[in-house]
Amino acid sequence: MNTYNETVKPKILVVDDEEGIRKQLKWALSSQYEVLLAQDKQSALKVFKESTPQVVALDINLYPYSDKQEQGMEILEDIMSLDPRIKVIMITGNDKKEFALRAIEIGAYDYFLKPIDIEEIKVLIKRALYIQRLEQENEKLAKDLETRHKFEDIIGDCPQMQGVFAMIKKAAPTDITVLIEGESGTGKELVARAIHNNSPRKDKPFVIINCGAIPENLLESELFGHEKGSFTDAHAQRKGKFEMAEQGTIFLDEIGELSLSLQVKLLRFLQERVIERVGANQRIELDVRIIAATNSNLRKRAKEGTFREDLYYRLSVLGIHLPSLRERGDDILLLMNSYLNRFNRKSSKKIKGISKQAIKAAREYPWPGNIRELENKLKRAVILTSNSLISAEDLGLKPVENNQSKLLKEARQQLEIKFIKEALAKTRGNVSQAARKIGISRVSFYGLMKKYNIMSPNFTLD
Repeated sequence: MNTYNETVKPKILVVDDEEGIRKQLKWALSSQYEVLLAQDKQSALKVFKESTPQVVALDINLYPYSDKQEQGMEILEDIMSLDPRIKVIMITGNDKKEFALRAIEIGAYDYFLKPIDIEEIKVLIKRALYIQRLEQENEKLAKDLETRHKFEDIIGDCPQMQGVFAMIKKAAPTDITVLIEGESGTGKELVARAIHNNSPRKDKPFVIINCGAIPENLLESELFGHEKGSFTDAHAQRKGKFEMAEQGTIFLDEIGELSLSLQVKLLRFLQERVIERVGANQRIELDVRIIAATNSNLRKRAKEGTFREDLYYRLSVLGIHLPSLRERGDDILLLMNSYLNRFNRKSSKKIKGISKQAIKAAREYPWPGNIRELENKLKRAVILTSNSLISAEDLGLKPVENNQSKLLKEARQQLEIKFIKEALAKTRGNVSQAARKIGISRVSFYGLMKKYNIMSPNFTLD
């Protein structure tokens, strides 16, 4: 996206089929802005890509350069796909107002009516640039905030996560075996990767195996490899994950799912640093660091006899406990904003933030799936929502409201309805005048009319 810079003139692209309007706007705006001109879809997109303007003034109807009545709508969609944060102001005649409103739903910033009022367009452009600058500053602040509270790809500011970061930094430079404990979805693999990426082994393989996802009869071969003919389907010699991780790190996720027989073989590797492939007697020495993870209480299981106690103590030379999301306080807001920024970029959406109602609902929700569940809910919300703010409903969460807040909400709605109806009555249905009367933008006023289904057959928009 082209960023706003106060030291140079902002660029304004005017797209209109009427040469007179193009010249008029260029003459009126050139003292404050660098004015770029285009008359049809092809020239508009060419200038937009080459010059990256901050604001576009776009005519809905580009006749005679198009046989389509609303080619401007197509250009709007193309421009928004190239830069979802661009500010587009639609130019329209009185007979095309419904298309201007549809354009706002697509993502246009605002619109103005022909004949052109130069002072009105100047105000709209100035306000559009101001809003754009605020959005960019907010985005930068959000990124800076995320960076300050981030280690590798792990985000957290609560004391528990700061302790996790400290443990990662201590563990990374060594070859010590690490056991990461925490509920499913808390980010154990991210911690393992952070340890590896900050270790002397960072340029060597990082090999992952989920011990709970592979049938027990195949897991030994997956870990240690096999020789040709060692079992029915062993048609060729095959290296296991340990050999693939030579000089690097192997991450054994869900280590608690290992059978007792495989626990013995893993213990042997930790003691002697050797393995044997299935069907072979040859000992293979390896230089591999082990990081293990579990969502079960291995200490308790060791006492119960379902997990070898000697293996547990070998694995947990250095233990890292990851807190659940519900234990992390305001970290949930950091994570939500981080995921929102990421998914906005990936989906070319321009969702502005998360509603207070959604934040409150997220703080009340227990998050049994932890960070993984939060990430999936945010991703789904960004894809499906048509709102500028993520709501509790978008996240699939139940809004949290007490009786007092419900009463306040209802009272506010009744007050808004009263103001809107009174303003329309006093201006004989003129939306622009009514909006000015109560001190909000025309677009916001029209949005409130739609919200409360206040539609009169005699209201006007000019």
